[in-house]
Amino acid sequence: MEHQQEKTPVRKRQQGVAKHTRLIIASNNAGKIKEFKELLSPYGYEAVSMREAGFDEEIAEDGETFEENAHIKARAVFEATGEPVIADDSGLEIDFLDGAPGVYSARYAGEGATDKDRCDKVLREMHGVERELRDARFVCVIYFIRAEDAEYSVRGELKGYIGDKPQGKNGFGYDPIFMVSDNESMADLSDKEKNKVSHRAAAFRKLAEILETIGG
Repeated sequence: MEHQQEKTPVRKRQQGVAKHTRLIIASNNAGKIKEFKELLSPYGYEAVSMREAGFDEEIAEDGETFEENAHIKARAVFEATGEPVIADDSGLEIDFLDGAPGVYSARYAGEGATDKDRCDKVLREMHGVERELRDARFVCVIYFIRAEDAEYSVRGELKGYIGDKPQGKNGFGYDPIFMVSDNESMADLSDKEKNKVSHRAAAFRKLAEILETIGG
C-alpha cells in the first residue's frame, strides 16, 4: 500500500560526531508523538516532545511542500536545543481536489478547527463523487537532523480512498474518512496495525535504516 522511495541523505556525517540516544520530536501533537515514541522504542532512543525538551516557540510552517515544512521545523528546534531532532510534515492528498488539502491539512477547516471539522469539510467537498474518483493518499516526510553536518530526509505514502462517512474509533486527524480497504478505515485499525501500514511507518522504516547505520 505504500509508495517506496529511496532515503535521501542531505548531508553526510563526518567521522567522530558524538553519539546520542535522545531524540526530540518537533511536534506537540499528542497522537503523532505517541506514534513516534512507539516506533522509536525498539531502537533504544529516548523520544521526547519539543515541549518536554523546553522548546515552546511557535514555528511558522510556511513551506510549499511537505519536505520544506519538515525541514523548517527540524531546523528551528535543532538550532534552539543543539540536540538531534526528528520533524515530520504529513497530510492528506485527494486526487479529486487536485491534491488538497496537502500541506494545509491541519489548517484546512480554519484555525482552531477540530479533527471532526476537517473531516466534515472534506466529506462535504466529496459529496456525490463516485468511488473511482475518490482516490487519496496519506503522505509523510520525516526530516532528521543529527548534527550540524548530518541531515536526512525520507518520505512514505499510504494509498487509499475517501469514504462516504466517518468510521472507526481509533487514530486521529483524517483517519476516520480514509479507507484502507472496502471495509476498514484508518481509524478501524489498532495502533499495532496502523504502525505497520501507515505513511508515517513507511517513512520511519527508511529512517530506521539510517538510525541503525549511524547508531545512537
